[in-house]
Amino acid sequence: QVQLAESGGGLVQAGGSLRLSCAASGSIFSKSTLGWYRQAPGKERELVAAVRKDGSSNYADSVKGRFTISRDNAKNTVYLQMNSLKAEDTAVYYCNLDERFWGSYWGQGTQVTVSS
Repeated sequence: QVQLAESGGGLVQAGGSLRLSCAASGSIFSKSTLGWYRQAPGKERELVAAVRKDGSSNYADSVKGRFTISRDNAKNTVYLQMNSLKAEDTAVYYCNLDERFWGSYWGQGTQVTVSS
């Protein structure tokens, strides 16, 4: 069983920065794809960024150039550095771990609020 714990959310002014962290339990972290998703009120959950086990990553168009996803396999932790935050980035951010044979796991979410 994998457990994910996000941290780092909060309230920030537009133009500011936040760094989200997600720590995972278990031994499959290094073999997994790690992703950050977000869900704003009244909207569907959407992929923000993902990093695969080979280190390659992809981003939603709306965050390209502003957000950076990274992983530290030694610490079983994935990060999302968010810069130049906008009001439309306000959402609950969820960490996801996906491994081909072991399945997909979600964290409990962390609120990010950007004031304009």
